Amino acid sequence: MSVLRSRPVLRWLVPATAAVAVIGSGAAIGTFAAEAEPSLPPRTAAQLLVDLQTSRLEGLSGTVVQRADLGLPSLVGLVPGNELTTLLTGTHTLRVWYSGPERQRVALLDTLGEQDVIRNGRDLWTWQSRTNTASHRTLGDAGAAKPAPEAVPNLPATPQEAADLALGAIDPSTEVSVGRSATVAGQDAYELVLSPRDQDSLVHQLRIAIDAKQHVPLRFEVLAKGSDQPAFEMAFTQVDYRRPDADQFTFNPPPGVNVNEEKAERPAAGKPEHAELAGDPQVRAVGAGWTTVLVARLDGAIGGKPADAKPAVPPAGAAPDVDLSKLLGGLAAVKGDWGSGRLLTGKLFSVLLTDDGRVLAGAVTPERLYQAARG
Repeated sequence: MSVLRSRPVLRWLVPATAAVAVIGSGAAIGTFAAEAEPSLPPRTAAQLLVDLQTSRLEGLSGTVVQRADLGLPSLVGLVPGNELTTLLTGTHTLRVWYSGPERQRVALLDTLGEQDVIRNGRDLWTWQSRTNTASHRTLGDAGAAKPAPEAVPNLPATPQEAADLALGAIDPSTEVSVGRSATVAGQDAYELVLSPRDQDSLVHQLRIAIDAKQHVPLRFEVLAKGSDQPAFEMAFTQVDYRRPDADQFTFNPPPGVNVNEEKAERPAAGKPEHAELAGDPQVRAVGAGWTTVLVARLDGAIGGKPADAKPAVPPAGAAPDVDLSKLLGGLAAVKGDWGSGRLLTGKLFSVLLTDDGRVLAGAVTPERLYQAARG
């Protein structure tokens, strides 16, 4: 269980990492600048975990930058607009404001426009500058506990969101330690380090920089094995702990904006609010902890054919977003006693697409995927 489960500070933040792919890449700023290591009183990993659990935050505003370099093969020309590769290799910027559990705002920025998500009490607004379109939803009792739009994938957008997910993984498979102190966004910070014990994990370390006074995660880094540079990182480059003005959470539709009024959907009776997170019946997990492998069968999409058949190609007349045959043809062909297929590898994950229509993925070595494929 995450140690932050009882403290929802910043958990409202819209998981905007995937949404950035829709609006394009943000302004690249390069590697986060290193600052002198501050001198801080010693604290143990257990004390830092308690700090995270017991901290209280009245307000916050700031700028968050996310950067990814996952070492993926070139997919240029295979994915229209190259939005996938932009997300997985680019740098993205967002502005955030927080003034309690009922007033939050996130602005996703790029060189061509902006996308905002604003919660003000029971009003939830989204706006895209490129299309000058907006949507509005009135949140009921069910919506109050889930302010983020359901259309936005549940991916981390801030160091706090990423840290919450990482801390939820702490179990005997994880070594927890204290790293070097740092200065992030002008704030002195401790560093909590999580290291997988399983050698089949592609993750070397997760590093979480925690504000020494406010106990808020300011930076989150993921290092792959064999590298001393983060493959993924997000950090505040500027942070202000004062409560933002109420005007920041008032949405004034720009001239000519087309506003779509949405109906709030309540969970079905007897269905847990986050039942969708319990797992898709088409997807199963093999293993546990850092080396969990997700296995899905995509009948009709990739395969569903005998093991010696080639990956299926979309039928004539279809208009796929991705040329599947070229995409699969660009991946390495692999085979073994588990069957045959194609392998996609990056610094932090591996994906196996088998010729019989299965997809296996995890932050693991290809060998661990092959083990799972045998089953």
